[in-house]
This record gives sequence, C-alpha cells and structure tokens, in this order.
Amino acid sequence: MPLTPAQMNRRMDEHFGYEARDDVAGVLATLAQDAEHDIVGFPTGPTFGRDNARGFYESLFADLSHGQVRSLRRMHGDNFLVDESLWRGRAPGRPFGLEGRDRPLEFRLLHVMEFSEGGDIQREQVWLDLASILQQLPQGD
Repeated sequence: MPLTPAQMNRRMDEHFGYEARDDVAGVLATLAQDAEHDIVGFPTGPTFGRDNARGFYESLFADLSHGQVRSLRRMHGDNFLVDESLWRGRAPGRPFGLEGRDRPLEFRLLHVMEFSEGGDIQREQVWLDLASILQQLPQGD
C-alpha cells in the first residue's frame, strides 16, 4: 500500500531535521539498509547501502554549518516525493570542493525521494544549484 503524502512529508522532515543537527546516525537511520544515495555530480557517483552514504554526510557536515532547509514546494506520487528547498547556512570547510572560508551560503536543492513500503528512504537523489554556489564561493579571491 502506498504511503500517504503526510507520511512521506514526516519522513522527509525527519531526514532534514537530522541534517540540521549534523546527526549522521540519525540521517542514516532514515535510509533503507540497501538505499541508493545519489548526489548528482558528486565524484563518487551513486552509493548503495546505508553505510556507504556515511562518508558523504560526514564530509557534508564538516564543510557546511548552521544549515537550515526551508521547503518551497513538494509534489507526491506513489511512494515518491519531489522536494524543492532552499538551504541557508555557512561554509567553513570545502563544500563541493570549493573553499568556503566560513562565508554565508544559500542555494536551492531538489530532492527526488523514493520510499519503501515501510517508510524508509529507498532512493535519495539530490540536485544542487551549483551555479549559485559558485557565485557565492568564488575561488582565488
């Protein structure tokens, strides 16, 4: 039986909440054991399995801080959710291979999430507004 939009929204909000607290274990707990995790354009390509997503989140939480996500729009289908969000925070590390220098950063994200019947995130695909990130974190300045 497909999840309701409310059930998918709760899981997505839980996932974002763990991200906001830099809680790697919490984020991973929202993923299915065999989840596909795909940050489009990330050098590793998609990873498979909850444990293989760990490195991305550990790196992300070291590179970005004080992050807040505000959902702008959500669309739902049978066990999938598309979420357009705005991320706002600081870049103390090297997010996406760029020198952050603790500068403020804001960019849009598009998450395409597929859910297992039990409510875990089976597939997470994330698209970033890299052009906006590059404008805010110019290199060589």
